[in-house]
Amino acid sequence: MKRKNLSIVLNIIAIAGFILLATAVAIRYSHFLVNIVSNPQKFKSWVLSFGHLGVLVFILTQILQVIISAIPGEAVQISGGYLYGTLLGTVYSLIGIMIGSVCVFYITRLLGFGLVRKIVSEEKLRKFYSLINSPKGEIAIFLLFLIPGLPKDILTYIAGLSPIKPLRFFAIVAIARLPGIFFSSYIGSSLEEKNYTMAIVVFLLAAILFVLGVVFRDKIIKIIHNCVHKKGSSNL
Repeated sequence: MKRKNLSIVLNIIAIAGFILLATAVAIRYSHFLVNIVSNPQKFKSWVLSFGHLGVLVFILTQILQVIISAIPGEAVQISGGYLYGTLLGTVYSLIGIMIGSVCVFYITRLLGFGLVRKIVSEEKLRKFYSLINSPKGEIAIFLLFLIPGLPKDILTYIAGLSPIKPLRFFAIVAIARLPGIFFSSYIGSSLEEKNYTMAIVVFLLAAILFVLGVVFRDKIIKIIHNCVHKKGSSNL
């Protein structure tokens, strides 16, 4: 009994520590990063000021974006294309996003439901956990990460609670997120090359898809639920 109580106390301390650390980092850096990534030219100058370490700084920014949702992911990806071009921008963004996803996934595996309940509302937790933990959960994960406008970073926290094998999860996430990262990088690269027509066209298409994903989020989730969820309760 004493060991169980000690384990509970240590878990509470760990959760509180993570939340305090994430909050401190968000307060210290998120405002600066939100402002600078919203201006690709300023972001480029800032990253290049680190010299050969610039790529690592960009990847670290992308990692923080996954862990701290206040930093806009699309803006970082567009800035990556502006900095490094479509191909390398896509590669560096994907590396940062996947490292961030690995961190979030294993932090959740370590700290459990107690952490996620502090970050995600009970309604969203039950809704997405039910989808991810369904018999066709891998299909649900792919669709949830593929469709624009859905809360992808929150999904990574919730996925850490599920029994899905980590390598399968990371592979699905990488494949599903690749198209969105590529087109964001393409927008940034087109801006840097002053190909404004293509940048505007692709941006408008991406914005329309994103808005549709946000507006029809509940309907989309319901459709995915009907497609992949069979009778039977989850273990939540």
